Amino acid sequence: MVQRQVFRDDHDLFREQVRRFIETQIAPHYPQWERDGITPRLLWRAAGEAGLLNCQLPEPYGLGGDYGHAACVIEELARANFLGIGFSIHSDMVAPYLMQYGTAGVRDAWLPKMARGEAIGAIAMTEPNAGSDLKSLRTRADVVDGGYRLNGQKTWITNGSNADVAVVVATVAPELGAGGLSLFCVDLGAPGVSRGPPMAKIGQHAQDTTELFFEDVLLPADHLLGEERRGFAYLEEQLAAERLAIALRAAASAEGMLAETVAYVRQRKAFGRLLIDHQNTRFVLASAAAQLAMLRSFLDQCLHEQMHGRLDTTRAAMAKLNATELQGRVLDDLVQLHGGYGYSSEYGIGRAWADARALRIFGGTSEILRDLIGRSL
Repeated sequence: MVQRQVFRDDHDLFREQVRRFIETQIAPHYPQWERDGITPRLLWRAAGEAGLLNCQLPEPYGLGGDYGHAACVIEELARANFLGIGFSIHSDMVAPYLMQYGTAGVRDAWLPKMARGEAIGAIAMTEPNAGSDLKSLRTRADVVDGGYRLNGQKTWITNGSNADVAVVVATVAPELGAGGLSLFCVDLGAPGVSRGPPMAKIGQHAQDTTELFFEDVLLPADHLLGEERRGFAYLEEQLAAERLAIALRAAASAEGMLAETVAYVRQRKAFGRLLIDHQNTRFVLASAAAQLAMLRSFLDQCLHEQMHGRLDTTRAAMAKLNATELQGRVLDDLVQLHGGYGYSSEYGIGRAWADARALRIFGGTSEILRDLIGRSL
């Protein structure tokens, strides 16, 4: 493998630590978690003890690293085919919102516990009738004495069953559309908060995904993140990092499954010959390897820009669009090379193929990203 210049020696050492954690703490148990439909809280505590959570936040709120350390966790989980582990939502989406926009009280109350894996974070943005169209969000935060009263419903909440705290997007001025949105830190153990049952999904079965319901939930004034009516701007500020995280997951997933498929076709026979000896097999693998090499070069450029605070929303949109679309095509081809076994849960490629489909939807659908990129030209 070509040495990736974007990473330092401390990143490489940390990556080895992440790999050992995955091999010992995740790989032996993941099939059972898939059957259970949830990742146990004990794993989160173990990840916290190993320094795998809140990697890019300063101590005592996190590891004291940077986005490069976060990327190591994102990539190694994806490369090992464990897309159902929700560490990135917790560490690279929820935690930065609390760190950047939360009051000192909010940061101190939640971030050290999140770094230790004692509290689990979630993002509550999507609603049953509003996904990418944020102007249509109906969850309301009405001003009352001492704070806000929250009412509404959120869906597709990653870490929804386990989560202790959520960043919730709600409107304080419905008549202003996206201009009325605000962000709130919500304790999911508060009176008036309830959860739906685990949602049935075609993939990522170990990932607990639920709906959240808010009925007259009272929020202290200091649980507003940043300023009122600045929610849409804050979401835009964080989207580049979030979309890059998804792109890194997609690329590493495809790379990992390509390596597994090469090993598979070197020992599987058809018509008296190893699959690797058939020209079509080599052509499929060569095409995947060439395209992923090009993608990796671009993603490392984006990662370098993000680590130095220069990644813009358009480049991040390109990264996610390219990575997730290519991942889908490559994994479909690799399933085909496995024949009937590709459709079996016995082999990881089938799970990877099903788990990957969501990446072209959340964080901005491919259609939304194309529109955003097109408007920038």
